[in-house]
Amino acid sequence: MTLKIVIDTDSATAPYEQLRAQISAQARSGRLPVGYKLPTVRGLAEELGLAANTVAKAYRALESDGVIETRGRNGTFVAAAGDAAAREAAAAAAAFAEHVHRLGLTRADAQSAVDDALRAAYGR
Repeated sequence: MTLKIVIDTDSATAPYEQLRAQISAQARSGRLPVGYKLPTVRGLAEELGLAANTVAKAYRALESDGVIETRGRNGTFVAAAGDAAAREAAAAAAAFAEHVHRLGLTRADAQSAVDDALRAAYGR
C-alpha cells in the first residue's frame, strides 16, 4: 500500500489543497488504512516537487480535520478519521438545524440553503 498523489500544476486549486484532498479521500476510502505512516514533510515535498511549507500546510489541515495524527518523533499516521468526521458533520448539521429553526426558516428553505452551499463547495 502506497500513497499516490498527483499534483496538477495547471489546476486552479492550490497544491496544498490538492494534497490535502487526495490524502483525505484515500484515508476515508480505506485505501490508506488507519495507522499508515505518511512520509515526512520534507520527504513528501521532495518527492512531489513542492515546498516543504506547502506539505506542512496540508498536514496541519489534515490533522485539524482528524484525518491524520502526529506522534512526535515517531511520525505522522492516518488516524481513525471516519468516526471523527461523521461526528463533526453531525454536530455541524445539528447546529445548522437549530439555527435555521430559530430564524423561522421552513424546512424547504433550510434544505435549499444546504444544497446551495454544497454546490458552491463541491463545484456542482
